[in-house]
Amino acid sequence: MHFEPYPFEKLTSLLEGITPNDAYSPIALTIGEPQFETPAFIQKSLAMHSEELRRYPKTAGESYLNESMRGFVKSRFGVELKPNELISSFGTREVLFNFPQYYLFDKKEPVMAYTNPFYQIYEGAAIASRSKVIHLNLTQNNAFKPLINEEELAVCDLVILNFPNNPTASVLSVEELGEWVKLALKHDFCLINDECYSEIYTAQKVPSLLEASVHVGNTSFKNVLVINSISKRSSAPGLRSGFIAGDAVILKGYTQYRTYVGCASPLPLQAAAAMAWADDEHVQVARDVYAQNFKAAREILGVETSDATFYVWLKVPNALEFTQRLYRDYNVKVLPGEFLARDNAQGENPGLGYIRIALVEETTKTIQALMRLKEALNG
Repeated sequence: MHFEPYPFEKLTSLLEGITPNDAYSPIALTIGEPQFETPAFIQKSLAMHSEELRRYPKTAGESYLNESMRGFVKSRFGVELKPNELISSFGTREVLFNFPQYYLFDKKEPVMAYTNPFYQIYEGAAIASRSKVIHLNLTQNNAFKPLINEEELAVCDLVILNFPNNPTASVLSVEELGEWVKLALKHDFCLINDECYSEIYTAQKVPSLLEASVHVGNTSFKNVLVINSISKRSSAPGLRSGFIAGDAVILKGYTQYRTYVGCASPLPLQAAAAMAWADDEHVQVARDVYAQNFKAAREILGVETSDATFYVWLKVPNALEFTQRLYRDYNVKVLPGEFLARDNAQGENPGLGYIRIALVEETTKTIQALMRLKEALNG
C-alpha cells in the first residue's frame, strides 16, 4: 500500500530550511485543534474515574456513554435513536478508516466518492479498500457544494460527505442533505456525513444528515450514517470520543467487525466523555470565542463570516510561495489548500490558490496573527 504524506508532513518539507523572523512570536494556524483548556468539569471527571483503568473496556462502549450520545442527538437534532442505531467509537478517525474497509470488503470492484478537498483519512480508507475513487469537487463556482452527477453516483458503493466542511467551511441545508438521502436510496449506496464540525456554528444551528433523512421520510435511516466527535465540540481531542449512527442493519455487522479491531475507549475517558456529551454550556463558551475570531477576520482581512467550523478558506495568488513568505517574514504558519486536495478529472487541483487558516487560538492571539497576515497580503 502507498499512502500520500499527510498535509502537515508536506508543510514541514515546504518550510524546511527557512528561518522565521524572530522579531515575532511563533503562531501556528495550521491544525484543527482547539487551543483552549479542556473544560474543568471534564478534566475532573477523568481524574475521578482513573481507578477504572484496572478494567478492560467493552468495544461497544458503556451504556451510560451511548445513552449520553443518543441524548445529544435528540436534544441537538430532534432525532430519537434506538440503541442499535448508534455505536460509540475511539474518536472518529478510526471509524473513517476502518468502516470503508468493512463495508466495501465484499464488493467486487468497490467505488467510493468523497468531497475534494478532503480530510486525508478518506483517501487512506479508499487505498486500504482497493477502491476506485470519484472526487466530489468543491470550488468557488459551485459555492463549495458537491455537484450531483447521477451517472457517477449510480456506480458508487460508498459516498462520504463532510458538512460543515473542512476546509472550505461551506454548509448544506437540510433540504440539500435530503436530496443526497434520496440519491442514496435511489442508487443504493451507503451515504455518510462526517459531522465533526456540527457544533462549531456562528449563528444558526447547522443540520444533521439524520434530520435530513427524517425530513424526506427515511425514518429508518436506510443507507444513511453520520459520524460525530467531541474533539472540536468540547476542546477535548485527547478524549477520543466519537460515534457512528444511523442504519441499524449496516451497524449490526459493523458492530461485530469492531470486536476484532480493538479500538475500545478506556473507561475513565468514557466517563468524562459522557458528561461532556450531555452538556452544552461549555460548548457555547467556545462558540463565542470562535465568533469573535471570525469577527476579527472579517474586520482585518475583509472575509465573510463562515456559518460553521473555525476555518477561513482564503484565496491568495500563490499559496506555496505565500505560505513560505508568511513563515519567513512573520513567523505564522498556515496550510496551503493544494495539500488538502487532489487533481480533478481536468487535472486541476480545487485547493490550488487557497490557504486554510484555523482560528483555534484565543482572540487576542488570533488578532495578532491576522494582522500579520494582512501585512503579508499587502506586501
